[in-house]
Amino acid sequence: MTRINADWLTNPATRQVLDMLTGGGHNAYAVGGCVRNTLLGAPVSDVDIATDARPDRVQALAGAAGLRAIPTGIDHGTITVLAKGQPFEITTFRKDIATDGRRASVAFADDVETDAHRRDFTMNALYADPSGAVLDPVGGLPDLRARRLRFIDDPAARIREDYLRILRFFRFQAWYGDPSEGLDPAALAAIAANLDGLEQLSRERIGAEIAKLLAAPDPAPASAAMQQSGALGRILPGADSRALAPLVHLETGLTPPARPDAIRRLAVLGGEDLPKALRLSRADARRLALLRDLTAAAATPEEIAWRHGAQTAIDTALLRAALLEQPLPQDLARRAETAAGQSFPLRAADLADRYQGPALGRALKAAEQRWIDSGFRLSRDALLADL
Repeated sequence: MTRINADWLTNPATRQVLDMLTGGGHNAYAVGGCVRNTLLGAPVSDVDIATDARPDRVQALAGAAGLRAIPTGIDHGTITVLAKGQPFEITTFRKDIATDGRRASVAFADDVETDAHRRDFTMNALYADPSGAVLDPVGGLPDLRARRLRFIDDPAARIREDYLRILRFFRFQAWYGDPSEGLDPAALAAIAANLDGLEQLSRERIGAEIAKLLAAPDPAPASAAMQQSGALGRILPGADSRALAPLVHLETGLTPPARPDAIRRLAVLGGEDLPKALRLSRADARRLALLRDLTAAAATPEEIAWRHGAQTAIDTALLRAALLEQPLPQDLARRAETAAGQSFPLRAADLADRYQGPALGRALKAAEQRWIDSGFRLSRDALLADL
């Protein structure tokens, strides 16, 4: 039997919650991402628990144990319990009895097998009991070891339960799939047959999934498959993933490598009205617009670094190189940092005896551009002499 041994499973907060449930006569299993990531050697950010205890019973047990219980999703069987300041989502075993492709009506169940068959992918339906023994009701372990993403049972049925699973398929492929292996043909066929369902999804949900996909170390193969399936064009009309692979290659070639950045990668995809399509925050929308404008502009990386910061200059250079299939400027990071740290030697007061009003602004702007074009070498006296 496969068994896990992880800090999150043995820490006092997790033990307190698991003991609360098992001490009350119930089954309790860690489930989903915490088990999957532990088996992959990946970081674990939160611990979800599945149990046969009904929500009111979970609340009662938590109260008796002196723990705070919050009914965050009680209609779907989820209670969040705080133990030692750490939140645990505890969800009663359940099955979907009706769905409109976005929301499901559920009925509670008594066994882990029923609960497993309502989940999305086999690698996400792995459970670990309090001792660390792994339960695999739907054959997720072989898929996980092969880095093979597969829907549970009928892919089309799983998709019609929640059309967001189309996007989740590509997101999980980017994070956990083996890019050297082809994607599951049954999954791709079901996705292609159910693309109309994407229109039911909110822009916020779509935006969140795309952000998570693009934050993967290398989202290029999954994004290419997403475009080929037709899903990318449905949610981002006009987007094209062809420059994403060159961008990722350039990012990793920097010294130090550029961290994955969803907005930078979104800029290379292109597409129509991305802030509206993805409901981006104002800050992300402004940054996206700036990167796209600067990528098409004639400004040098040094000028961009001085005006907008070193990171923006690096991002712009990466985008230009990826889109134009060109090498990056040599010593890019050092040049950008140096340019960003420069200080323009003239002030308006230096020119006040020669220019007034709008003419003063034009003269100062012209001097600033000459200073930038000189590689920031012209001194105050040289600039005044030029004027």
